[in-house]
Amino acid sequence: MEFLFFIEYENDFLRVLLDLGKQPKFSYTQPKKEVFTPKDIEKWEKSSAYQDILGFLTAMNESVRGKKLSYECHESAVVKSLSSFLDVINNWIDECPPIDQPQRYGNKAFRQFYEKLKENTESCLKEHLPSSYHEAIIEISTYLIESFGNSTRIDYGTGHELSFIMFLCSLHKIGALKNEDSTATVIILFKKYISLCRKLQTIYKMEPAGSQGVWSLDDYQFIPFIWGSSQLIMHPKIAPEICIQYILSVKTGPFAEHSNQLWNISGVKSWTKINQGLFKMYKAEILNKFPVIQHVLFGSIFTLIPAPISKFLPPRNIEALKVGVGLSRSNPTMEEMPVAYGMMPSGAQCTKSETFAKSKIITSAPPPTEANVKKETKLYDNKPLPLKDLPPSESTN
Repeated sequence: MEFLFFIEYENDFLRVLLDLGKQPKFSYTQPKKEVFTPKDIEKWEKSSAYQDILGFLTAMNESVRGKKLSYECHESAVVKSLSSFLDVINNWIDECPPIDQPQRYGNKAFRQFYEKLKENTESCLKEHLPSSYHEAIIEISTYLIESFGNSTRIDYGTGHELSFIMFLCSLHKIGALKNEDSTATVIILFKKYISLCRKLQTIYKMEPAGSQGVWSLDDYQFIPFIWGSSQLIMHPKIAPEICIQYILSVKTGPFAEHSNQLWNISGVKSWTKINQGLFKMYKAEILNKFPVIQHVLFGSIFTLIPAPISKFLPPRNIEALKVGVGLSRSNPTMEEMPVAYGMMPSGAQCTKSETFAKSKIITSAPPPTEANVKKETKLYDNKPLPLKDLPPSESTN
């Protein structure tokens, strides 16, 4: 069996695979759990699977850097076919309307949708993937099914989101998606997936799985904030309601109270810093957490076999790191988190922008005028940029 090496990693882990001149060969099998105790996290962090997932996230992050969702990217036949399959899944939701029930959360009609998903995913993937990849369906279909939530608890969280990331990564690893499909993987396939998940969350009133409340960026998702912040690099400051419309549709009250982490991050002056900090936060708060990783499934594509080279290091001794950057305690407050993850220098204060503070989503005050925004327009990456507002659909977050 061959592994994906990161020897010459330069923004795109798939380039190394192409340089090898052939795709790795796998002995496809039904994925299963292999992380059973907190001690297994160390084995996970040294594994090929850990390296592949972080390499994939980084590669896709670079592929959409500074690109809007309207960017005209290469769209291969496989991307178009997978996109149409996601449309089929969308139709399955419509075929399973919510039922009247006394419970506020967890509409039981979700289980009907989930059964349809389980029964039809393998056959539909055979219709939407070239026949040369059909033998992999027994493995990759599991990641797709697991990515839409839990039918027993009727909940959804970052672990399910991670499963879809593994589905996309596996498509790249087996060669169904190519290097040139990287941008489309994010702005077409992942975007459509996020839309599906938000529809499921809204229609079936799904519980947030393992929600940390205001400690988290979002009750359900994390990756859209990483890749979305990459899209916004090199763009001038924009009004925050553009990026967080969905959160505002499902939460009420002052934004600084129900989404304190996002409120704190608004004090960071550069999208590049935000993007880098969110990566560190994802490694520490998602990939380093046993409650999430215990549900990850491993087969032949993603294994716990130690990686020959560790390009991406785990957040070792994160508590000491937090103290090392000048925080008063190893368990920082929400306001200190941007400092802990390197988005702001030691000792900095999260001072929210005047644009954010006066925004209509925080108070009833009118949105800032163009003249006021122009005063606050910053230079990102040392390059001056013209003032131009992005439309609401131009990033994944």
